[in-house]
Amino acid sequence: MTLVVLGSTVADRLEEDLEVFEAAGFQRLRDFATVPEGDSVLGIAGGGAELLRDADRIGLKYVLVHEGDSDGEAGGTYERAHHRVTAAKLGELAKHLRGRKRPLVTCLAFGYKNGAPGDAALLIDARFLDNPYWVPELRERTGRDAKVAEFVLKQPSAVKLLDDLERIIGDLLPQYHEKGRAHLVIAFGCTGGQHRSVVLAGEMARRLGAMPGVDVEFVTRDM
Repeated sequence: MTLVVLGSTVADRLEEDLEVFEAAGFQRLRDFATVPEGDSVLGIAGGGAELLRDADRIGLKYVLVHEGDSDGEAGGTYERAHHRVTAAKLGELAKHLRGRKRPLVTCLAFGYKNGAPGDAALLIDARFLDNPYWVPELRERTGRDAKVAEFVLKQPSAVKLLDDLERIIGDLLPQYHEKGRAHLVIAFGCTGGQHRSVVLAGEMARRLGAMPGVDVEFVTRDM
């Protein structure tokens, strides 16, 4: 079962976005009062920060998707999104988020200056690591570049963090699965979401990809 909260700045476009999810097999919800057993989607226009706080208070687990430009609201769907997409990519994402038999782990890189994602199982602040941004020859590169990855991963504290996280996630996955949670978000944040967080999320996705019975995706939200 997957509950998607779908945000858009424009109400008319939100209607079209919801129809994309319905075509992919999701049931549209009007509120959080009754969440069905199957895959479902609830649309929010204009930010919806208070509605998201209500969902958090009652312990709902959801995947937060924002289509389009920023809604400009602190704590709204754009700032807290797990996935920021264009309308053209929405259908592909909807199919990807359908309920699944194998657990899915999303290793998400983000920048704190653009807002932290909501409802991550683990939220890792990578700003304690030395920043490649301050190395002139690395500044314009991203964490997908081999030289940036080498700079980050040669730091012993980065390797220790990844080793510890790999063990923790391996221990947690069976317990989450028993509780019916098929999707886990492991979020790595740095200042801009370009360097340190990207390296860590990519390396963790590579490691977890070797685990049997688990699907893994690597998402760079702010690149």
